[in-house]
Amino acid sequence: MRELSTVSGALLEPRLRTSPTAPAITYYDDATGERIELSAVTLANWAAKTGNLLRDELGAGPGSRVAVLLPAHWQTAGVLLGIWYIGAEAVVGHSDWRTDCDVACTTMARLDEADTAVVPMGEVVALSLDPFGKPVPDLPVGITDYATSVRVHGDQIAAEPNPGPALAGRSVADTLAAAESAAGARGLTAGDRVLSTTDWDSADAVVDHLLAVFASGGSLVQVANPDPAAQDRRRQTEKISAEI
Repeated sequence: MRELSTVSGALLEPRLRTSPTAPAITYYDDATGERIELSAVTLANWAAKTGNLLRDELGAGPGSRVAVLLPAHWQTAGVLLGIWYIGAEAVVGHSDWRTDCDVACTTMARLDEADTAVVPMGEVVALSLDPFGKPVPDLPVGITDYATSVRVHGDQIAAEPNPGPALAGRSVADTLAAAESAAGARGLTAGDRVLSTTDWDSADAVVDHLLAVFASGGSLVQVANPDPAAQDRRRQTEKISAEI
C-alpha cells in the first residue's frame, strides 16, 4: 500500500486494478428508503472531482486543513478521499478543529459550525446530500454549492506526490497503518461485506469504521437511520459477513 503517496491512492488504486466494478460502498437511509451503491470506479471519480474542486477552485493543497462537518454518507466518503488525493488534511470532530481550517465542507444544518471552523477568508462548501444531485436551496452568498460546482470538474486526478498530514495530524503512512491495525483488530478480510450504522464523527471513527474496511479490501454497507426491523433481511440480501 504505502508505495502510493496518498491515503486515497493507497486505498483505491488496488481496487481499481483488480475489481473496479465491484461495490465499494452501499449506502442506505432507512428514513427515506434511499439505496445507492458505488463501485470503486464511481467512488474514485467522485473523489477526483472533489479533489479538483478543492484544489483548482478553492486553492487547497498540501498543508491545507479541511473541516468535514458531514454525516456518514457516500458523498462524505468522496469528500474525504478527495481531500487526501490533493494531499490536504481532513479535520473531523470538535477536538481537532482549532478554528484554523482553510475550507469547511458542511451541511446547511451545521453552517454555523463551519463558519467557526474556518480562518478569516476561508471557504465554505455546502452539501445537500441529495441522491439526485440537487443543489442546496436558498444558499447564502459566498458559500459554494457542492452539487453545482463539483459536476464541472474532471473525474481524473493525479495524487499529490508530497502530501501533508492526512488526519488528526497523522501522516499518510500513520493513517494507513492505523487503518490496517483497526482492520486486523476486527478480523476484517478481503471480500468481506461489512455492515455499519456508526457515524464518522471523529478521526478515530473515520479510521475504525471507514478506512479499516477499505484497508482490508472489503466493502462497506453503511446504514443511516437504521430500522431494526430491516436489518436481518439486509444482512441476507447484502451477504453481510462482518459488522462494526
